[in-house]
Amino acid sequence: MLQAADITGLVLAGGQGSRMGGIDKGLQNFNGTPLTLHTLMRLQMQDAVTLSEMMVVANRNLSAYESFGVQVWPDSTDGFAGPLAGFLTGLERCETDLLLTVPCDSPLFPLNLTQRLLDTLIAEDAEIAVAAAKEEDGSVRAQPVFCLMRVSLLESLVKFMQSGGRKIDAWTAQHTTVLVPFDTDDVDPRAFFNANTLEELHRLEQSK
Repeated sequence: MLQAADITGLVLAGGQGSRMGGIDKGLQNFNGTPLTLHTLMRLQMQDAVTLSEMMVVANRNLSAYESFGVQVWPDSTDGFAGPLAGFLTGLERCETDLLLTVPCDSPLFPLNLTQRLLDTLIAEDAEIAVAAAKEEDGSVRAQPVFCLMRVSLLESLVKFMQSGGRKIDAWTAQHTTVLVPFDTDDVDPRAFFNANTLEELHRLEQSK
């Protein structure tokens, strides 16, 4: 049976940061700590789960990311090809049965994220488990960058991207994918908020 020890955590920090004026988003501070380091620490704090390994995908300032004490890999595809390029790099480098992806710009993601994704993946015998969160209108929407996937999907993703595919949901739709809703009252409404601008990041710091 799959266990938490079979999971590698991957922080996606390879974006262009275009809505932050092109700065390296993953190195911007959140409450005094670089976003990526904060995300790695939050992965270490996950309830009832100890990941076997953690990695970062980044395309700039690699030495700065390496100072966080984990393996750092640039996208294996040319250019800034989006989150799926990070998925691909992670699957290529992953040595465990499962890969968990989280973005660097959602610093308050739930501490039970890993356990709930793993439990649902196993219970449903699925290939991919994706978090879903409640929107302001009450609907529950997939958060596809918060994703637990089997590494056996590497070949599928290679073919999908070689054919020009770039959208996560279009790829996950080809596989047995389950949504895991984080929609109960005890979930922090900021849990899946992603800070796309410095203003949003500062506002998130100040929110309670």
